[in-house]
Amino acid sequence: MNATDTYKTIVKTSEGYITEQRSKFIAYAVPVHTPEEVKTHVDSYRTQYYDARHVCWAYMLGADRQIFRVNDDGEPSSTAGKPILGVINSNELTDILIVVIRYFGGVKLGTSGLIVAYRAAAQDAVTNAEIIEKTVDEEITITFEYPFLNGVMRIVKEDNPIVLSQSFDVNCQMTLRIRKSEAEKLKLRLLKVETVQIL
Repeated sequence: MNATDTYKTIVKTSEGYITEQRSKFIAYAVPVHTPEEVKTHVDSYRTQYYDARHVCWAYMLGADRQIFRVNDDGEPSSTAGKPILGVINSNELTDILIVVIRYFGGVKLGTSGLIVAYRAAAQDAVTNAEIIEKTVDEEITITFEYPFLNGVMRIVKEDNPIVLSQSFDVNCQMTLRIRKSEAEKLKLRLLKVETVQIL
């Protein structure tokens, strides 16, 4: 079993909330897949909380967790976005945006106080989220001649990929989805059946 073909993400938007010396921190953890989605959500929270002092955020995208950004939105450098990203990392999540909205309560928290508060608010949103593990999948499309259908179907039954589409004619075509770590094995088995070609 290959550890790199699973990742953790959240099912739907969850909320978190803390107060720290009269400053209110409202956090949202949102499932996202693209930077465009991130921008849409951040803009909508900015509009909704137009009177808040800061709308800080961090996101992580992709199963390999290589795409990420942070934004302190006017807080001292690295006191908001980085701690939020730290929560995403410590929970090993991806395809997630965490936005923390701060209403200033009149008391300056200092850099360490800010870091603790943003981290705590982000963690509260994650704690309230439903986290699921997903597999990184690969799609395989094959063509073969009809007489070899039984051989192909036997492998499909044994290796149990998801059948996304199939058409059986003189020339048959199937599109299968299987987790990445098992894709090579499936391809090799299918190619042993006569007339099978991977598109």
